[in-house]
Amino acid sequence: MTPARVPTSTYRLHIGPEFPFAAAERLVPYAASLGVSHLHLSPVLDAVRGSEHGYDVTDHRRVRPELGGEDGLRQLAGAARRHGLGLVLDIVPNHMALPADTSANAPLWELLRNGPTAATAPWFDVDWDAGEGRLLLPVLGGPLGEELGRLSVTDGTLRYAEHRFPLNPGTEELPLPDLLDAQHYRLAWWRLGRSELNYRRFFTISDLIGVRVEDPEVFEASHALVLRLLDEGVIDGLRVDHPDGLADPGGYLRRLHRATDGAWIVAEKILASGEQLPGVWPIAGTTGYDALRHLDALFIDPEGWTELTEHYRAFTGAPPDQGGAWDATVRRAAYRMINHELVAERERLLRTALRVCREIPGLRQRDHAPWALRTALIELLVRLPVYRPYVTGEAPPSPVDEALLATAADGARAAFQVPAEATAVATVRDLALGRFGEGQDRTDFRVRFAQVSSALRAKAVEDTAGYRYAPLLSAAEVGNDPGSPALPPAAFHAFCARLQRDWPLTGTVLTTHDTKRSGDVRAAQATLTERPRDWAALVTQVTEATAATGVRPPDPHLAWTTWQTAFGLGGQDRERLLATLLKTVREAALHTSWTEPNEEYETAVERFVLAGPCGQPFEQLTEFALRLAPAIRANVLSATLLHLAMPGVPDIYRGSEGHYLALVDPDNRRPVSPPVARLAALDALGGDDAPEESLDLADEKLWLTATALRLRRRHPEWFDQRAGYEPLFAEGAAADHCVAFRRGERVVVAATRLSHRLTTTAGGWTDTHLALPPGDWREQLSGDRHTDATPLALLFATRPVALLVNQD
Repeated sequence: MTPARVPTSTYRLHIGPEFPFAAAERLVPYAASLGVSHLHLSPVLDAVRGSEHGYDVTDHRRVRPELGGEDGLRQLAGAARRHGLGLVLDIVPNHMALPADTSANAPLWELLRNGPTAATAPWFDVDWDAGEGRLLLPVLGGPLGEELGRLSVTDGTLRYAEHRFPLNPGTEELPLPDLLDAQHYRLAWWRLGRSELNYRRFFTISDLIGVRVEDPEVFEASHALVLRLLDEGVIDGLRVDHPDGLADPGGYLRRLHRATDGAWIVAEKILASGEQLPGVWPIAGTTGYDALRHLDALFIDPEGWTELTEHYRAFTGAPPDQGGAWDATVRRAAYRMINHELVAERERLLRTALRVCREIPGLRQRDHAPWALRTALIELLVRLPVYRPYVTGEAPPSPVDEALLATAADGARAAFQVPAEATAVATVRDLALGRFGEGQDRTDFRVRFAQVSSALRAKAVEDTAGYRYAPLLSAAEVGNDPGSPALPPAAFHAFCARLQRDWPLTGTVLTTHDTKRSGDVRAAQATLTERPRDWAALVTQVTEATAATGVRPPDPHLAWTTWQTAFGLGGQDRERLLATLLKTVREAALHTSWTEPNEEYETAVERFVLAGPCGQPFEQLTEFALRLAPAIRANVLSATLLHLAMPGVPDIYRGSEGHYLALVDPDNRRPVSPPVARLAALDALGGDDAPEESLDLADEKLWLTATALRLRRRHPEWFDQRAGYEPLFAEGAAADHCVAFRRGERVVVAATRLSHRLTTTAGGWTDTHLALPPGDWREQLSGDRHTDATPLALLFATRPVALLVNQD
């Protein structure tokens, strides 16, 4: 069998030293049986030795030996092809590793050895002027004076602990202090990286150095192997990691589109609420966080969410800008990020702006004080509601970017008391929009402004505010809108219709390696909006029960977050809970952080986790979860079917075809054993029809997933760009609890939402029915036949979902 070049669905495998190509090859028959068309591999190019994720690339010229090398990849591809599967590869164009042994990164080694004149200098975005001609390397455990005794020269290289650096030719024999001063790099205390770093990095991670892939030679060198693998049919498509970090995402994707001869490519673009993917990007679409947002929103009760938020505020007492209100929390987190973790990036922008202002004719720009430009820069950046603008030097700014910067500028002026000084805002805005034309510094500012904006948004919103604002944890997800997480079915239908029209082959997801909680954890947590008062009462009870054992939470926000995390995980796994809650409080950075850990506070967190959700009070949580079990089941199965049948190419994260409960990484990257035996057993029970009843949720979800994926693979034309999308609307008192749609002429999908409210408030399905299009419709999970106006009590008699195929 020859695999299709465009996937009908993908199965994400987390490749690493503990799960190399040989292990993936053993799963090929299972993946084919599950019904996917392609395996989706995490990055496979050479990376830091021992790396568990592979996003820290060290060598674009070879496939990672720890995984089995290129021979192992080709063997995996061959096995996949024999089972009718293809491969999709995750690539990382934005950055490379700055490894301890810098010789592992050959372009970087050359740069460190020969400085700005190095042949590989164009590879990396370095502000040499800021470092007085030297690249700052913040790798020392303390100030240089304290660490000098740990530095040595061995075999012509400079060594510090596990670190290894090249020497500027001719400096090998100098005394150590002089030798250090003679290098093209400066070793420094790691804390100096925050304020003095002079190279672009990935977000705030100093050991991931930005790559200038906009340079044609750098693009060719860093993509040659991947393009060869595509050309030779070893791989079929690409997932592009973090394109917003690039100088010109659109230009990069156009170049990649041409170089791959139009291969299936999706980009990890995080869209803010209401933001649209640039229509000129020649790709299939996003990796699917926009789909995740619309799927999750269906299962959040809007009134219940409002009530839950009120209870959260009353319980935690969180100030508006420290977790009490979403917008205020985001704004404060953004200020902290741009004035703390991203100071080096902010100051580089300021230096460039000052140089440009000195070049521009006319008095207004030349008279801006540095503090005014800095203030304008900060105020504009923190007010951008999206990751970044996409201004290029090739065309005028788009109306979207014009409007974004204009709105941000209107708010930014309020930071100035003197109107004349507020003119700095207009200058920075116009620089970001490229209105002063192109040139070395002007272009640099425009590009860097957008790159810093994306880093600021990711760190302030996803990481900091997402952990501070916690009324409903499932809403604080990548691409979601925690401030307004609920959406009606009409919004979901509008989104799907737009995908089918504009991006029919885009990626869609429910769970990824970057989601803070798996789709099934979020499905469980969403049910809390259907019982907000009872949940608030329970949190008070279990917190008091924990206090009765002599252990109080370090603060009420931590208590609320801990109990909701434990509820979503559904079990007393102390190691996983402790790791997740420690990451939560450090990312929130209210009482402790990664760089300034508060040991006393973190010890208090550990005590509370062990005494509370890992102690006796967990029994009350379990009893509450049992009462919500039917609603959780309905959410899990409904979200699964909608994901697999909506427009786009669904990506199944390994293990999530069953009931998959995972928390933030590295928890969601733990080795998982896919349910190979269970799928075989279900096949033996049911054949093409439903297996026997009384299955647990894991089996139900597995069977539903396999049924839908197999249907997509057998009939891709029913789901791809050739298919249609038409909303179907139930009629009756409980109509709003049903989400249904038709794909083309052959498939109808129906699912249940807010099922707990359906049974407790709406009185069940009663007279509600769904008018099916003309035809004889066979339900794929039960084998039942339906026609015309079908009562939903009948359609959902045994399951909260229905997948129907027209037999006429």
